[in-house]
Amino acid sequence: ETMRMEVENFFEVLFNEVAQAKFVHTVSAGYVTASIFVLGVSAFYMLRNRHTDLAKRSMTVAASFGLASALSVIVLGDESGYTATTHQQMKLAAIEGMWETEEAPAPFNLVGIPDQEARETHYRVEIPWVLGLIATRSLTEEVPGINDLVLEAEDRIRDGLLAYDALVQIRALGRGAEIPEDLRAQFDAHGSDIGYAYLLRPYVDDPRDATDAQIEQAAWDTVPMVGPLFWSFRIMVGLGFFFLILTAYFFWKTSFTNFRIPRYALWIAFLSIPLPWVAAELGWFVAEYGRQPWIIEGVLPTAIAVSELGIADLLITLAGFVILYSALFVVEVWLMIKYVRKGPYLDQEAVDAFARARADVFHLPHGGSDRPVTGAPAE
Repeated sequence: ETMRMEVENFFEVLFNEVAQAKFVHTVSAGYVTASIFVLGVSAFYMLRNRHTDLAKRSMTVAASFGLASALSVIVLGDESGYTATTHQQMKLAAIEGMWETEEAPAPFNLVGIPDQEARETHYRVEIPWVLGLIATRSLTEEVPGINDLVLEAEDRIRDGLLAYDALVQIRALGRGAEIPEDLRAQFDAHGSDIGYAYLLRPYVDDPRDATDAQIEQAAWDTVPMVGPLFWSFRIMVGLGFFFLILTAYFFWKTSFTNFRIPRYALWIAFLSIPLPWVAAELGWFVAEYGRQPWIIEGVLPTAIAVSELGIADLLITLAGFVILYSALFVVEVWLMIKYVRKGPYLDQEAVDAFARARADVFHLPHGGSDRPVTGAPAE
């Protein structure tokens, strides 16, 4: 009716399997970030031999919670890979640098050098079966490679042109006009691929006028830059397993060895504080860059998802955001460093009040001081 793409059911967007996996994965990543931060600050205090009682308690909590969160991140990351097999096959193939469809079960490329021009990945080191198990959870299903997916995209572009042609004719009838059954049937049969027809817009105003060469080029446009995705994903995954090992190590040390922790391990924990932010940014990059050239996978290409804002408007807006968030970043880092160095403070008045209340409940002698003290360093 509106001749435009609209969300019909918000709750289907909110509760679909992709959104659920990504949401919980992202929330768990936030928990890991907080846990590593607390773990690192606690390690800093223990290295300085300051506030050690508090540091031991907070380290125990951070290691326990961080271990559970790191496991959650890895499990939900695996779930995201599984859903990508159905909904974002090109993204998965690009992440793996897999140009040809491998015989099932597909191996996982541990490292390699993707070559976009040669359309191959050099010097691959593979782990047998792993990708097949992650992506399909079977030993018999294939994971399609980039070249086969490009051929499929070319077919879908041609199929989408039929839907686009029907849409143009329906639009020409005018609002409220009766739509011929043959046009409706044509659109219904091919409408799921109309987004692929719009991939031709950068090459020709009317996609129906596209040449075979332009259709082939548009099909190859569905391949994102493989190199950045390949390495961003591997660094992110490597950091995820590093956080698992780090939190598991400190969980063991705090729970079973009475905090006999070597100084080098404390330094590793302290220096790891910024790493969860690096992993989170890499995850964002893999998610957003990996879906190119789509705003909505298979439906709305980035090239036509544009507004009427001019270049000056965009520059001013982006510059404002960069300046604002850079300033906030500097202030927040400065505040964190300041208060970590300063150390925690106890409200002595509140501590004494709690002691008196506890004594009243359990009929104990009153302890603490009645003098009003607003703050004292906790050692």
